[in-house]
Amino acid sequence: MNVAAASATQALASMPLDRRGRPLRDLRLSVIEACNFRCPYCMPADRVPDDYGFDAASRLDFDEIETLVRGFVSLGVSKLRLTGGEPLLRKRLPTLIERLASIDGLEDIALTTNGSLLAPQARALREAGLGRITVSLDALDPDRFHQMSGGRGEVADVLAGIEAAQAAGFGSLKLNCVVERGINEDQVLPLVEHFRGSGHVVRFIEYMDVGTCNGWVRERVVPSTELRDRIAARWPIRPLEAQYRGEVASRYAFEDGQGEVGFVSSVSEPFCGDCHRARVSADGRLYTCLFAADGHDLRPALSQGQDVLRERVASVWSGRVDRYSEVRGAATASRRHVEMYLIGG
Repeated sequence: MNVAAASATQALASMPLDRRGRPLRDLRLSVIEACNFRCPYCMPADRVPDDYGFDAASRLDFDEIETLVRGFVSLGVSKLRLTGGEPLLRKRLPTLIERLASIDGLEDIALTTNGSLLAPQARALREAGLGRITVSLDALDPDRFHQMSGGRGEVADVLAGIEAAQAAGFGSLKLNCVVERGINEDQVLPLVEHFRGSGHVVRFIEYMDVGTCNGWVRERVVPSTELRDRIAARWPIRPLEAQYRGEVASRYAFEDGQGEVGFVSSVSEPFCGDCHRARVSADGRLYTCLFAADGHDLRPALSQGQDVLRERVASVWSGRVDRYSEVRGAATASRRHVEMYLIGG
């Protein structure tokens, strides 16, 4: 074995596995807790005031974020997704992305956004080195969309953002729709029809019990199998192989070649066994599960530099046992979860 191969093998051996043998590969990093929408399943207006999350003093600054990401990359993370709140509310976001794009070993930088602020920023984000964009889009009907954004958003702004992103050089966008029974399930077929053949991929997400303020009840979950059958009755589809281990969405191609559609089924088909995602909130707390009750404060380690941070994260990850979606109905499952708007879903 040559020196380079031996070094690579040693590096892999030093990367942490959690107590279920899962490596750390993806980091979802919130850059701001504020959002300009008040979607009821995430940040309901009657529970979260309009001025929430705009205190810049509580957030990691760009130097801290860069050190943090470098530390995670040294542990095996190769994919980074920037989230919020609404990440496009973070000032000078393209500057941050440019800094992160220079980190060796970081292969992919993505962004999840509600899309309402995307149009004027899409080109700068692309030029800074952002690789992919996911847009949350829960309805195509203007009135329904306005309602689901808590009376804050206009679907025309989001559609303009999608067009601007495509014009700026982003290829296929992922368009995420959280489906709630009796709320927006009638928007499923219109969304598919609108984006079929566009190159973008609509993904339908089962309504989840993230956080404690969204009033989740299982009766409002629409299982992915039901949506698949509904779509297939209109446009025949066939299953596709996963693109990588741990891919959360089940992918289906339209038989007529007009693209694909995806389903994220955390409630009906848990995928905890292959979950290799860590989440860090805007104030520097590490959460090892979307449904975690508590986070681990990384700021003390972060203040001592990348090496100390690396040791802290490795220690936390090595003790990880999370599998909430697999035990959701059990009496031992925790009912207290971090809010979705703190860690980006």
